[in-house]
Amino acid sequence: MGKGDGYAGRILRVDLSSRSISDLSTSGYSDAFVGGRGIAAKIYWDEVSPGAKAFDPENRLIFITGPLAGVAGLAGSRLQVCGKSPATNPEVFCYSNLGGRWGAKLKFAGYDGIVIQGESETPVYLLLDGGGAELKDASHLWGKGAAEVREIIKGELGNSTSVVATGIAGENRVIFSSMLADDDSSGSSGFGAVMGSKKLKAIAVRGKKRVSVADPDRLGELRRYIRETGSGSQVTMVMSPDAKPFVCYGCAVGCLRSVYKAGNGKSGKVMCQSGVFYQSRPPQDFAQPRGKVMSATEWDEVAFLANRLCDDYGLDTNSLEVMINWLTGCLQEGILSDEGTDLPLSEVGSLEFIETLVRTISLREGFGDVLARGSIYAADKVGGGAREILDGLTIKAGQDTAYDPRMYITNSLLYAMEPRQPIQQLHEIFNPILSWLLWTYKLEGTYASGDVFRAMAKRFWGSEEAGDFSTYDGKALAVRNIQDRQYAQECMILCNFAWPMMLVENSEDHVGDPGIASRIFAAVTGRDVDEEGLYEIGEKAFNLQRAILTREGHGGRESDNLPDVFYSQPLQADHFNPGCLAPGKDGEPVSRQGQVVDRGEFERMKDEYYGLRGWDVATGLQGRSKLEELGLGYIADELAKDQLVI
Repeated sequence: MGKGDGYAGRILRVDLSSRSISDLSTSGYSDAFVGGRGIAAKIYWDEVSPGAKAFDPENRLIFITGPLAGVAGLAGSRLQVCGKSPATNPEVFCYSNLGGRWGAKLKFAGYDGIVIQGESETPVYLLLDGGGAELKDASHLWGKGAAEVREIIKGELGNSTSVVATGIAGENRVIFSSMLADDDSSGSSGFGAVMGSKKLKAIAVRGKKRVSVADPDRLGELRRYIRETGSGSQVTMVMSPDAKPFVCYGCAVGCLRSVYKAGNGKSGKVMCQSGVFYQSRPPQDFAQPRGKVMSATEWDEVAFLANRLCDDYGLDTNSLEVMINWLTGCLQEGILSDEGTDLPLSEVGSLEFIETLVRTISLREGFGDVLARGSIYAADKVGGGAREILDGLTIKAGQDTAYDPRMYITNSLLYAMEPRQPIQQLHEIFNPILSWLLWTYKLEGTYASGDVFRAMAKRFWGSEEAGDFSTYDGKALAVRNIQDRQYAQECMILCNFAWPMMLVENSEDHVGDPGIASRIFAAVTGRDVDEEGLYEIGEKAFNLQRAILTREGHGGRESDNLPDVFYSQPLQADHFNPGCLAPGKDGEPVSRQGQVVDRGEFERMKDEYYGLRGWDVATGLQGRSKLEELGLGYIADELAKDQLVI
């Protein structure tokens, strides 16, 4: 690839077993799959057999950017990490997404992505410095936390170096271990453990190459449009007035990301779930250490330090929050005890508890070895009703039930179709609802009225009915549109806090323009793609991922489901929305409290959805004609060998 298309032109391949390093041409993948999730899925399809395990040398760990990485003003410098995940049950292809600056720095080092395979005999880290790449000894880094490793490498190579590392939990193959990069950006899906299994402690990148785009003048106009319209969700309005926002590289919007400094001098990221996972319930719900009642300041401090512990050891806070809630439930039911686990379960909420739990899991000591295999394994191992307690706490991959499908009907299909919590897609539902909710509560400066919300639903989701959460009508089309749009964004890669621009402040109707992403893509890459063409890119990537999952054992219609509890146990409350309010007919508030997912209506949605996708309605298997239409005929040929396509 030449200049002026947003790409560096190279993908690095590293075989840790043979210690060989080579380059792949990005254009061999980007012409069809653009970048991000699309390229990662294609590499994975070509190179990883269905029978490979997450910790096998054959598994690929794919770090990949999109054409927008390193281009300022777009919120497009995120990093996608893909491979077979140990955190899913069973192990299947999965994905993770990191913000901060590491993705842009990879592009500045001259690469669009990295494909890691094999397994090193000794600990190593990978260095890309703009002129090439080399494997370096990491023996002195093994056994250290991810944050400490990051600072050690920066001390050795210079502060301009960006680092992504795995912690002690990753070294010990804790299945929900995470990665930590610059700006405390973290990535889940257990890929920290995959790094550990390959004895790859870290990847360091540095370089001064700059990204050249096809039409800088047009891109400048689009940047100005983004700024002037006040695009994006009003999610930032719920931030504390004392928060100090931190903006990722190339972002012109901003989000909940901020920096907190603790009393002990430690400072770091506070972001969304990870920033509050240890205070997701009020202090009175937890035991207070040694009878002491913590102040609000002390409570914030403990929550921040808990987040820092998880980042450094390398544990996914989402999975750990589910585990803590499950442990608490088992304690209350008498299934587990302090004595039986050697954990201070009765002091949940204290700093002592979280320190003990994180250390015990990361080192796989005692009961921590059971927990290190994930909540599902632990619940089945404990027995005695433990699994029943867990079933209401998680839907996919041991992660929480955020944006509960009983609360937001559309999310039932979004959850059912993915190997993990599809957070980007869930945000497309929740972020505009939050703006509507703030308007409903008459918060000053809000504009997302019922009429505005309905108009937004029609433009982005396909119908006004899609924005009515008292009915299942219109939701199948909305799901297809959301998936295609989000997968296109995951190929580019655009941050889902800023994109899509669904609601805007400075326009007559406050409804955003879903076509602007395609115009940005065209300005950067020089490819003449309109809105529908961009969605076709997303549809293609989504169908490729579906084919991968099918090849790895996904059973089509029978696998597109939710745990039974969501059909039978009424919704009691929603963490972000105590009144369980959602827009109903004509945008008027309705309460979803006491609701379940209606199994019959859910199956009816699936019928409609499969038809819209061009898949077989009876089985949920992909249709050959649709795959051929998308240029994936060779995928259909492979699936046909095992009768996995209709």
